[in-house]
Amino acid sequence: MKNSSIPGFASAKCVAAGFRMGAQGTHTSRTLMLSEIDDVLTTVPHAAQRGEFAQAIIDGNVLGKNTASNRRLTNQRLGELYGLDARIPIFRVLQRVWLADPDGRPRSALLCALARDPLLRASADAILGLHVGEELVRSRFVESIQRHSENRLNDAVLDKVARNAASSWTQSGHLEGRVRKHRQLVEATPGAVAFALWLGSLEGRVGNDLLSSFWCSVFDASPHQLREAALRAKQLGLIKASIAGEVVQIDPTPILPPIPSIFLEPRHGEN
Repeated sequence: MKNSSIPGFASAKCVAAGFRMGAQGTHTSRTLMLSEIDDVLTTVPHAAQRGEFAQAIIDGNVLGKNTASNRRLTNQRLGELYGLDARIPIFRVLQRVWLADPDGRPRSALLCALARDPLLRASADAILGLHVGEELVRSRFVESIQRHSENRLNDAVLDKVARNAASSWTQSGHLEGRVRKHRQLVEATPGAVAFALWLGSLEGRVGNDLLSSFWCSVFDASPHQLREAALRAKQLGLIKASIAGEVVQIDPTPILPPIPSIFLEPRHGEN
């Protein structure tokens, strides 16, 4: 599956960072699950391993799901969308900006899910191409998803993806309305913008080019507003940035925390 808006999304750096490729995606059955990932990230200890996240969701039922099967499926889907594993770089970045930028959490969740769900990526052009206030026309939305998914989805699956993706873009703040959905303005907050800059750097972008990536197009912001957000991210210690007029130097690498030491400790019986 390809998306022309993300030319370098299948690069080796992107794959190593935690991007997911292929023709399948979580949005065949679930949405962004913003409330669930918020509860998980604010409840489970920051340095938890993947098994500890699973234990909290399935055995501890931190999300309050009614059945064991629902808890297991939720754990699986959240893992698909966000990783829930500190060995995955994109998840470590998500955890960091979640704490640093509470106002930007819906956009940070979206950015992570876009990187990890090919089907959500397939829906992006239709949403980001809308003007503020413009209504999302379902038939056009469905056609766009089908086109970007290379016509691999049958009608029933396509319908589910369209409904779930529309819900996800509503959770992220890009759409409003229950039945008739309209595009609304999305703010560029420092943590989410820093996350977008880091994702753009994985494609090999530098300087001003970072501000024109697919990831930064998630925000309804001018280059000037993005530069201002980048400077606020610098103040938060998320990135390094030097901006003088039109000259932009940005190093997003500080946003990625080191892997927790618990993952580097030898297992029992190892030297």
